[in-house]
Amino acid sequence: MAGGADLRERARDAYRLREWAGAFALLAAADQESPLPPDDLELWVTAAYLIGRDDTGDDLSARACRECAATDPARAAWHATRLAILLLLRGEVARSSGWLARARRLLDEWGRECAERGYLLVPTAVEHLVEGDPAAAQAASAEAAALGERFGDPDLLALGRLGVGQALVAAGRTGPALTLLDEVMVAVTSGEVSPIFAGILYCAVIETCQEAFDLRRAREWTLALTRWCEAQPDLVPYRGQCLVHRSEIMLQHGAWSDALAEARSACAGLGGHPAAGAAYYQLAEVHRLCGEFARAEEAYRQASRWIPEPQPGLALLRTAQGQVDAAAAMLRRALEGAADFTALRRAVDVEPVPPPAARARLLAAAVEVMIATGDLAAARAGADELQALADRLGAPLLEVMALHAAGAVRVAEKDPGAVEVLRRAWRAWRDLDAPYEAARVRVLMGLACRQLGDPDSAEMEFDAARLVFEQLGAVPDADRVRALSRAAGAGPLTGREVQVLRLVATGMTNRAVAAELFLSEKTVARHVSNVFTKLGVSSRAAATAYAYEHGLVQEQAPRRRGSGKPHSGPQRP
Repeated sequence: MAGGADLRERARDAYRLREWAGAFALLAAADQESPLPPDDLELWVTAAYLIGRDDTGDDLSARACRECAATDPARAAWHATRLAILLLLRGEVARSSGWLARARRLLDEWGRECAERGYLLVPTAVEHLVEGDPAAAQAASAEAAALGERFGDPDLLALGRLGVGQALVAAGRTGPALTLLDEVMVAVTSGEVSPIFAGILYCAVIETCQEAFDLRRAREWTLALTRWCEAQPDLVPYRGQCLVHRSEIMLQHGAWSDALAEARSACAGLGGHPAAGAAYYQLAEVHRLCGEFARAEEAYRQASRWIPEPQPGLALLRTAQGQVDAAAAMLRRALEGAADFTALRRAVDVEPVPPPAARARLLAAAVEVMIATGDLAAARAGADELQALADRLGAPLLEVMALHAAGAVRVAEKDPGAVEVLRRAWRAWRDLDAPYEAARVRVLMGLACRQLGDPDSAEMEFDAARLVFEQLGAVPDADRVRALSRAAGAGPLTGREVQVLRLVATGMTNRAVAAELFLSEKTVARHVSNVFTKLGVSSRAAATAYAYEHGLVQEQAPRRRGSGKPHSGPQRP
């Protein structure tokens, strides 16, 4: 007995020092000597989960529930409910439901009001959110928070406030939501919340900040989570969905190799969990931006097992591959499936609800793809809707996305005011520490300067963007800028090559182009080959996408000679 008592005391010391592995081993040894009392059993449960021994933690939680059932039904229900929450987060819905049912039965038989009843409301609130009912989710979460405050339970209070914040974001009320989430994180960082729930709250708050387009907050709390984890060497951090969010933030801020590693870890760790779809989608995004199209294709295919249409990433991949019509069709269908924000209404009034984050990202991609297809009316409509969303939400990330889209459309429309809009977008991306997006804006600024007859400024913009792309490993973007730049080894397109490209972009064959420009078909074939080489493309579709994206197709498609009708084709030499 003395040996067991000594082991338990040493285990408690290790636990206080956050030496989770040591505490787990000592408690396991002490339990061999003599079954642990309830308080020490709880320490063992916590240590098991924190070092990644989830199966052991589940077994110990079940044991704790059984041992407490006769003497302390509320505590037994708490063990059952916490186990249910952890199982739900791992995607084990059936087991979670079973433990929730046991917790309800225990509390109903006990018949008293207690904080443990509040924990039962947490999965209920999650279910309401998944079903698209933020008002019901907010009500359940607010009730849980009230019980947590009434009974002095900081874990329950934080979980309830988190749920209220998530519901507010889903309802489009991001301002009060983010203030509430900050309060939740104060409780976490000050050590008021138990270790297991601290990790859950960190990841949930980061995810909610991303859904609210608050990139700066998401990054700030990610750094705080990193420091929290580093202070506990034995902790197994960043599991599942949390890895996906970390990868997204790393990618946004230019740490692409780290983003790739996190995405791969998420894919490996999630297995058959529904969140694996998001993990594979993120992996595909990194591969796409790096120009690893075959790997991106495979990752999108894997993501489609859980995400029916992995958009807008797949459409952007098709655009990069020169399949712009297919990309446009994908995005039109996806946007039809994502409810228009003007059609939604809040439960508390009749004002329009902002759309989910997914719609805004679809719109941003649609603007890019519609420009590539030459459908400037559709591109303008997408940019206008994106601006309307930004005006309603006021989120910095959404506002810069709208500026970026508007600037791209203005470049395609040859609007002299494009440069000023793009400068604002560039400054905003820079302030958000998003180097890739800032570099993409500089490419557009270079095109706008070229349209204004300022080739020197255009070259400076292209050169600045190219350096960023090369540092990040954004191979397709770097190749594209080299093709645009006069300083590139292949050189810019000659005047004649531009003429040929414009006609190819209207769908004309080499023979038709030759007839239009009074050239031999062999000469046209040579010009087309040179255009492909200089632009770094391998198909007429890709060259056509480039022509539309860069505003080279300014006139209507020329009519064939002999039609007896005028046309506005390129001037003959």
